[in-house]
Amino acid sequence: MDQRPPLTQAGADRLRAEVEKLKKQDRPQVIAAIAEARAHGDLKENAEYHAAREQQGFIEARIKELETVLSNARVIDTSKLNVGDKVVFGARVTLVDVDSGDELAYTIVGDLEADIKNNHISISSPVARALIGKQPGDEVTVKAPGGEKNFEIVAVAYD
Repeated sequence: MDQRPPLTQAGADRLRAEVEKLKKQDRPQVIAAIAEARAHGDLKENAEYHAAREQQGFIEARIKELETVLSNARVIDTSKLNVGDKVVFGARVTLVDVDSGDELAYTIVGDLEADIKNNHISISSPVARALIGKQPGDEVTVKAPGGEKNFEIVAVAYD
């Protein structure tokens, strides 16, 4: 079994775009800021220089982290999956809370691209684990830290 962390194609594209921005915009800006701060003279007491060097360290570390993630990840193109309406990695799932009637929609993504603000939940989250393999019309019980929640799957879609 492949142990590499999964990423959706869209998630991989976002990470690649971030690497490009860091390399082509942020890195040159911080190099220019370091050069400008050096021109001011004494580096021991130059706060601008130290701040720019610290920023450079953050940028370089983030570039390395993203390149490592991208080289080790297994990119899954969900548009090429042929699973019908079954919930699998990359699915956009619409749920209804059985108790309250509230409708929720989540996209199941890899751990590295999970972002609850955008309704992207990790494949290893309790909600995603409960949904995997289910179909519209199925009811699922999610064991979450706040207690059990019951949902009905309304729709499953793939980008």
